[in-house]
Amino acid sequence: MKKILIYSSILLSAITVNAQQNLAKYVKPIIGTEKMGHTYPGPTVPFGAVQLSPETDTIPYEMNGKYNGDVYKYCAGYRYEDKTIVGFSHTHFSGTGHSDLGDFLIMPTQGKLQMNPGTAKDTKSGYRSAFSHANETAEAGYYKVKLDDDNITAELTATNRVGLHQYTFPKSDQSHIILDLMSGIYNYDDKTVWTYVRVVNDTLVTGYRQTYGWARTRTVYFSMSFSKPFKGYGQKNYDAKQAYRGFWGKFDQTKNHPEIAGRKVRMYFDFDTNEGEKVKIKFAISPVSQENALQNMRSEITGWDFDKVKAQAKASWNKELNKINIDASEDDKTNFYTAMYHAFINPTTYMDVNGQYKGLDQGIHTANGFTNYTTFSLWDTYRALHPFFNIMQPSRSSDMVKSMMAHYEQNSLKMLPIWSHYANDNWCMSGYHSVSVIADAVIKGVYLGDANAALDACIATAKKRNYEGIGYYMDMGYIPAEKSGVSVSNTLEYAYDDWCIAQLAKKLNREDVYQEFIKRSGNWKNNFDPSIGFMRPKMADGSFKKDFDVLNTHGQGFIEGNSWNYSFFVPHDPTALMNAMGGKKKFTARLDTLFTMHLPDEFFKDTEDITREGIIGGYVHGNEPAHHVAYFYNWTDQPYKGQAQIRKILKMQYKSTPDGLGGNDDCGQMSAWYMFSSLGFYPVSPGGDEYALGSPAVKNASLTLENGKKFTVEAINQSDKNVYVQKVLLNGKPLNKLFITHGDITGGGKLTFYMGAKPKKV
Repeated sequence: MKKILIYSSILLSAITVNAQQNLAKYVKPIIGTEKMGHTYPGPTVPFGAVQLSPETDTIPYEMNGKYNGDVYKYCAGYRYEDKTIVGFSHTHFSGTGHSDLGDFLIMPTQGKLQMNPGTAKDTKSGYRSAFSHANETAEAGYYKVKLDDDNITAELTATNRVGLHQYTFPKSDQSHIILDLMSGIYNYDDKTVWTYVRVVNDTLVTGYRQTYGWARTRTVYFSMSFSKPFKGYGQKNYDAKQAYRGFWGKFDQTKNHPEIAGRKVRMYFDFDTNEGEKVKIKFAISPVSQENALQNMRSEITGWDFDKVKAQAKASWNKELNKINIDASEDDKTNFYTAMYHAFINPTTYMDVNGQYKGLDQGIHTANGFTNYTTFSLWDTYRALHPFFNIMQPSRSSDMVKSMMAHYEQNSLKMLPIWSHYANDNWCMSGYHSVSVIADAVIKGVYLGDANAALDACIATAKKRNYEGIGYYMDMGYIPAEKSGVSVSNTLEYAYDDWCIAQLAKKLNREDVYQEFIKRSGNWKNNFDPSIGFMRPKMADGSFKKDFDVLNTHGQGFIEGNSWNYSFFVPHDPTALMNAMGGKKKFTARLDTLFTMHLPDEFFKDTEDITREGIIGGYVHGNEPAHHVAYFYNWTDQPYKGQAQIRKILKMQYKSTPDGLGGNDDCGQMSAWYMFSSLGFYPVSPGGDEYALGSPAVKNASLTLENGKKFTVEAINQSDKNVYVQKVLLNGKPLNKLFITHGDITGGGKLTFYMGAKPKKV
């Protein structure tokens, strides 16, 4: 009987594996690597700690003491427009508008040893190499490129915490591996605080790197193992001379010295190679110690079978991608599954295989019973990415909230994360949007921790009077323009977050908290100027700012947006906003104008995040503040106009090309918008349990939920012309509203859209 059960289990497992489609074939990591997408093409696994990817230039963050604007192009380290590769590093952000990371750059070379990267104009002047996109492959979990200058083929794959390199060399007695500990993204002279390297033996090297950047106290440890012994090694130290140098001068540290330390260090390892010989490197990272990095390596990759690890990485992606099966055009499948891929890169695992991680208190902690995550780009991702996780990744979402709570507990300021990575909060962007993520997870039954403790953390964060105008906001109901350059957007975002706190308090029957924060959620009204119908900076004396331009993005009280886009940022109370703007007819006309007006170049030419391609009329899809706005038509008498705009955005802002994203992907927010909208519904106001219906771009989609149930979306008569919804059925019954609930999805069932070429008027 036992043998029969074992055989049945094996058979069932085989059937499950065979049932999975190879959806990874639709993933094109190269999408978004050109222009403003800021994605990277190298391999990672879902939510992996390692993001192993090529770097295409080494330009300084500052020149002559000033910010070098060109560095912004390299937020992800790689630009499709470039023609040279300088090496392959192990940590990257996906789609951000600011940067850090780029740790531990490795570059294979042969011939005369060169320890500087050289320049893009003269690759022979350093260890960089020319390359061609014709000889480049980027897939889910795998990257390959030929380095033309040295005739070396580079291949990369990864596990959660380990990057695996495979370099195919020509015959040479001068083959080298460069380990550049100076290199990084958004580099400046003092970014690297300290590096340490210990050569354990002729195949194993360990060490760490400490940096002061976007995260001001970040230390990453590593363990590096070679598949064959190196015949020699050395270093070059570029540190400036200083008065005190100690007594290390007794040793020649430039060659074959087993302990290296400094701020600006590059190392090299020498090999003899035969024609076509493959030299492999396992490179593990840890937030805790060299020992943990070595344990991570030994736990995740036991041998040197590159193809096996590559297949495992691909299988890990197929497991995640198969949670949604869609019927759509081949081009739409590429866009959809690449969006899903980008959405499942971040947040990233931030703990070792033994559960240890470094906390905000710089102490070592152990994640008991959950996976600790980092890389929370919350100003972006609260809108759609985290709500998407609450449907498709609820267990991970619960762990992400637990990670936020750990952040709060370890934070000396007792605040939830704003924008956090690597045991730091970099405090980027506005709002306190952790509360949106937490409220959404609790209200939708996803968070498995102490909900009341989570609410207390939300309250404490929302009452941090000395943080970015919160004191003024609490006392006056708005932030005076004299006190903040982003006074309006902060007030609007705080008001929305306060509504989320109110909904969470209501869920937990804490009436006093509900009353306090539902009142605060109306503070957006204090920045609404009824005389012009727009949000406007207000002065401390209660008057509106006189010199004001609704189109300008600079000096008008908003962050990454103008008043035309931000005036619609009341996702939690569209009806009240509509009434303030003069009722349904005027509100509809305002929406129409947003999508059809012409925004002159002068109003966004200095904005780094977007190009003309990221704008439709005056609607800026390439930045997030108005991502919900097309769905606002559902509150008017003409929802069909929103359906048309949604389909237009899907076609115009997402393409299966390197420049296929109209703005920064922002850790998956742009991608999450695409997936939700392709499926036909969107979370206009996370923290509530409703999704607004739109116009699905898929013909059919089947969502396999974590609870074992399936939710199916079907679009009858779907085509590029049939963008208008004629009627909707939920589980076979007419749906006489433009919304579905979270329970409608998680309970399983079928949402059927009937599509047509002509608007269905209400």
